[in-house]
Amino acid sequence: MTQFHLNDDQLQIQEMAQKFTADAITPHAAEWDEKHIFPRDVIRQAAELGFGSIYVSEESGGIGLGRLEAALIMEAMAYGCPSTSAFISIHNMASWMIDRFGDQALKDKYLPGLIPMDQMASYCLTEPSSGSDAAALKTKAVLDGDHYVVSGSKAFISGGGVNEIYVVMTRTGEDGPKGISALVIEKDMDGVSFGANEKKLGWHSQPTAQVNFDEVRVPVSNRIGAEGEGFRIAMMGLDGGRLNIGACSLGGAQRCLDEAVNYTKERKQFGKAIADFQNTQFMLADMETELQAARMLLYAAAVKVTENTHDKTRFAAMAKRLATDTGSSVVDRALQLHGGYGYLQDYPIERFWRDLRVHSILEGTNQIMRMIVGRDMLRQ
Repeated sequence: MTQFHLNDDQLQIQEMAQKFTADAITPHAAEWDEKHIFPRDVIRQAAELGFGSIYVSEESGGIGLGRLEAALIMEAMAYGCPSTSAFISIHNMASWMIDRFGDQALKDKYLPGLIPMDQMASYCLTEPSSGSDAAALKTKAVLDGDHYVVSGSKAFISGGGVNEIYVVMTRTGEDGPKGISALVIEKDMDGVSFGANEKKLGWHSQPTAQVNFDEVRVPVSNRIGAEGEGFRIAMMGLDGGRLNIGACSLGGAQRCLDEAVNYTKERKQFGKAIADFQNTQFMLADMETELQAARMLLYAAAVKVTENTHDKTRFAAMAKRLATDTGSSVVDRALQLHGGYGYLQDYPIERFWRDLRVHSILEGTNQIMRMIVGRDMLRQ
């Protein structure tokens, strides 16, 4: 990417993702939301395009793209369904952690199933009593010979109960971040169980549940990286996850902005289209300006994460905060421009309003994003 333009390869990737979304996601997303359908077959079709292994290395069988290309894909798919796009993002994050930090045996064991999404992966960090204070997690993994014995619970897990693979942050040592290790745990291991599917405001096309571990015996060979490296690995995963969830907000907001433009041209009040009122034009202009500004910051942050620059985490946090706040604000104004119709399920706006609301909470709340940025500024 040059400073202001996507290159030809990136444009082709974006176009491919947009076409897939138009054909396979957008026509069905309202039904998935209304009936709480998990579109496993469509997600596997996305994997056939490489979208299940976007930044898994080519050596491991992935398509080995950068974080900007991943953001373009997530943004395009979220134009149809932010919930489904975010689910695919989480799978990519877990798969990348195995590829980037796992040894060859671990890669050989799991990536052949994860890349085509024959097996799907969840990322398990948050616990019932540790959300923003993630380093306070209590799920324990006690070494017993060549196994860890894992006990504890993880909360708000996308894919909980349906996914086959769980990348789990566990406490193997002292309190705090240095005592955390990452383990790959399988759904059918003895002692793994799941809570009921959570009843959520949005994200209805993907299941979310608590994941419980009751003295689960996990081979030491299933550890990702060295003991005590889990929190660092988890945070590196979140740099990319934050970009993707920001991209999902951009895609959803762009859809609603486009819907608002079309609606205001057609809807007439006081004898003329409401698009002809200056107030409407000012609203649309602000929505477009803010969305483009958030997009530019997110794309710049994605390049920094790909290039592993010293300020990548700060930029990922800033981009996530701005894109998710802006996305929700744009969708809210699009709903307002639709009037009472925006509040009805006959129009897509209310679904995006619900789906995008959680983006300012997950992958680190936007309050935590401000804390990351502020601390990094004051460190200099």
